[in-house]
Amino acid sequence: MNLISLSDLSPTDIRNIWRLVGEPVEPLNGTVAWSFEGNGIRTRTTFIQAFRDLDLQFTELPNLLKTGERARDLAGYLDAFYDLYVVRESDHARLVEFAAASRRPVVNAMSGDGHPCEVLTDAYYVDTAVTPLERARVCLWGPPTNVFRSWHELARVLGFTVAHVCEARFHECKPNVLFSEVPPGAVDVVITDAWPQGLDAKAWSLSRQQLEEIGNPRLLPTPPFKVGGELDFDPVDYAGFCGYAQKELLVPVQKAIVRYVFGA
Repeated sequence: MNLISLSDLSPTDIRNIWRLVGEPVEPLNGTVAWSFEGNGIRTRTTFIQAFRDLDLQFTELPNLLKTGERARDLAGYLDAFYDLYVVRESDHARLVEFAAASRRPVVNAMSGDGHPCEVLTDAYYVDTAVTPLERARVCLWGPPTNVFRSWHELARVLGFTVAHVCEARFHECKPNVLFSEVPPGAVDVVITDAWPQGLDAKAWSLSRQQLEEIGNPRLLPTPPFKVGGELDFDPVDYAGFCGYAQKELLVPVQKAIVRYVFGA
């Protein structure tokens, strides 16, 4: 089983992954090839910890999919040595091609189109620490990003609705997504993400006043966040800031993802 996009999963898949978060962890026997384009500071750190906690052997293959070699040839040669691939690759189509060619599970650790592991972690937090997702009022703030696209997919799969506040030029007709240029009223949690490279969207920086207008909800900025960018204030001083510790959930959720794709 692969985890490339959240739209590939069923509601049962997602709930089963989350159910594994709270269960005792038994060691797995296997080898992992991991490749991280760019820094990936938190994702790299937590996946390595997850591999260690699961007693998995792991080998770094830098820029795995940047070669000109055909995906089917890469998979054909490497599948004999690895039981799982965890790949951070901006070229989503190339990642999809490789996953289709491989006989092993492939996990998307971030691509240009989505960030499924990050969003599964943050949604698990909302579902367990804020309010159950089926009645959660979730607001995405800022222009579309890979993180927000994964939230769109999750909302569609699980059947809840997200409000997405951004410029009108980014509005699309999507199931379970309510686009708007104005705050949606009271919400439970606001999620921000770093703006796409080259985009100047100062008018869309989230302010303390706007948070007050929507009921002072929880604030979950997707790191790395920028004060003076997607936020015009320091979130550490905001009472509703979800905090640095919230991202510690990446390790148990990533372990659950690895266990699930292995088992499937």
